[in-house]
Amino acid sequence: MDGGNNRISAQAVLNGEVKGWKRLLPFLGPAFIASVAYLDPGNFATNITAGSKYGYLLLWVIVASNLMAVLIQSLSAKLGIATGKNLPEVARENFSKGTSIFLWIQSELVIIATDLAEFIGAALGLYLLFGIPMLPAALITAVGSFAILELQRRGYRSLEAGISAMVLIVVLAFAFQVIVAHPDAGSIAAGMVTPRFEGVDSVLLAAGILGATVMPHAIYLHSSLTQSRIVGRDDNEKRKIFKLEMVDIVIAMLIAGAVNLAMVIVSAALFFKNGLVVEDLDVAFEQFRQLSGPVTAIAFGLGLLIAGLSSSSVGTMAGDVVMQGFINKRINLYVRRAITIVPPLAIIAFGVNPTSALVMSQVILSFGIAFALIPLVMFTSSRRIMGSLVNRKVTTALGWVISALVVSLNLFLIVEMF
Repeated sequence: MDGGNNRISAQAVLNGEVKGWKRLLPFLGPAFIASVAYLDPGNFATNITAGSKYGYLLLWVIVASNLMAVLIQSLSAKLGIATGKNLPEVARENFSKGTSIFLWIQSELVIIATDLAEFIGAALGLYLLFGIPMLPAALITAVGSFAILELQRRGYRSLEAGISAMVLIVVLAFAFQVIVAHPDAGSIAAGMVTPRFEGVDSVLLAAGILGATVMPHAIYLHSSLTQSRIVGRDDNEKRKIFKLEMVDIVIAMLIAGAVNLAMVIVSAALFFKNGLVVEDLDVAFEQFRQLSGPVTAIAFGLGLLIAGLSSSSVGTMAGDVVMQGFINKRINLYVRRAITIVPPLAIIAFGVNPTSALVMSQVILSFGIAFALIPLVMFTSSRRIMGSLVNRKVTTALGWVISALVVSLNLFLIVEMF
């Protein structure tokens, strides 16, 4: 592993030689990569629709989803720190070979669906910004995704810096949109803290928001990002690493949550306020241009492009993790990227509506969430596997409640959509 100086500084932190905010520096990064999954184009589609249909009503769903995400990602990170293995590897060790193969196949299907959403989102961003037809835009997206993967070859710090810079661009794009939209502060506050629905369709959208927020591949990936990055020599060091990693998780999830809130807020302030129901991202782009000017539309298109590019590369990394973990096989990351490009290119070539493809990808994701969440809670609740980092009883209880809620809502989403 590269970054020897980072390992030395991390050890200095663990030895108590570094004080203040600098203690965090060696531990920041993994959660920012995982958080990209919470900013993918599927989120754009569900959040813009929610804001245009129901205004600020469903902001509380994003707050709740993000709180769940903090717990889920913390369990995944803790599993990697405690065991030195990622979630698929621990599953292979504790489940039968047949079960591991099944889990690998379904996780690959989930990642293909994820990649579809992200690839189409990035291509759509290019189309909206530059008028490039979808198929050539998809080919440009492919080149861009290979370039981001090259950062991983240069080392985890280069990758983390690149992904963090891309997240920052998305944050700035939506911060600008919120400022321009002039939303109602009182309505925002009420929407964030008042749980309520307005009919079955609002429940369906809430399930969609949750499905687009809690992503199976992010659960698999986070454990791999922490398993060997900074290795604790004993239980005491592992506990210290986890506490510092929790800061990374909270910061990253707060940023991802703020962007998702901003999507709904902007949609509510511009579309809902003007009586517009916007369900297609290309329509959203045009309405942003008409209602608040071309710069706002460009900010939206840029955010969509960058979110799609960064999250597609993270999806490819997750695919590598699940294959290596569940069946102990690995293919070249660039070969994997080339293979996963084929389905979205085919869908774009056949002229499928991009937003419809995004929505269908979320349905496929809904099938996979239980197969990541349930093993995660099982393993982190086992003292045999986790040692001193085993979940507390209240953490385990919360994990099972969240798992039941997420799985139930996703089942509801599947039933309603069919």
